[in-house]
Amino acid sequence: MFSGLSAFPLTPMSESGIDEAAFSTLMKRLVEARVDSIGVLGSTGSYAYLTRAERLRITQLAVEQAQDIPVMVGIGALRTSHVLALADDAQQTGAAAVLLAPISYQALTDEEVFNLYETVTRNLSVPLCVYDNPTTTHFNFSDELHGRIARLPQVRSIKLPATNVPADLEAARTRIDRLRALIPEHVTIGISGDASAATGLNAGCDLWYSVIGGLFPKTALAITRASQSGNLHEATRLSEQLQPLWTLFSQCGGSVRVIAAAAEMLSLTHSPCLPLPLQSIDGAKREQLARLLKEMEQG
Repeated sequence: MFSGLSAFPLTPMSESGIDEAAFSTLMKRLVEARVDSIGVLGSTGSYAYLTRAERLRITQLAVEQAQDIPVMVGIGALRTSHVLALADDAQQTGAAAVLLAPISYQALTDEEVFNLYETVTRNLSVPLCVYDNPTTTHFNFSDELHGRIARLPQVRSIKLPATNVPADLEAARTRIDRLRALIPEHVTIGISGDASAATGLNAGCDLWYSVIGGLFPKTALAITRASQSGNLHEATRLSEQLQPLWTLFSQCGGSVRVIAAAAEMLSLTHSPCLPLPLQSIDGAKREQLARLLKEMEQG
């Protein structure tokens, strides 16, 4: 399951609770598009804002509706005991894998992060993906730490951020090769920054952990399949067509507010669909997004 396109949908919700109907609509789009895997309760899925019960419910819905597509579930939490409880929920519900970011209020040391993964993997029966996301966790993995963690039981993939992959293709290849030399052969490397996805895939990443894939799976699949087939130029061209969207992500402090607004504007969710205090974009940026969505539809 750790190759190709892993699509990460929103968790549509309001202060009244999860919008299960809207989540099911998003899941249906992913299943119909035949993405390679589905990642729920990632950053786009607002995992850090949800209760254990809410996270369990999303996991249940995803596993029930994914048909034969494997589902990976985010289990990040502030305390190791909470992570273990979430891992148990995911495994018992039928998740094919779990995704773990080392989130914390106090800055973590390398040894604390290693101990977290060591403890969790010791209690897992499904594969684990290491979620390297310094923008939200404020923890920076070294390649050496990735190498140590990658040798733990059940670790099968590393989800790299865009900041970890240079924009220049040759430099990106060198960077990916450097990391690959430190990890076991059975551990894959994935790129998660959508704007850098084509470069990451063309540079040798095994898969794309995709935000837009959760809402526009066919668009993300086209880029992924082009790169997988060796048509690097086409993958780059398709990604460059989305540059206005990548720019909007950057201007809005990340993708979640933009993707939420897009889901609302396409009537795939109700508005609002993010847990407060998060809000989807509005005003001039929302108008800009409307133009982009129209261009994507025409394209």
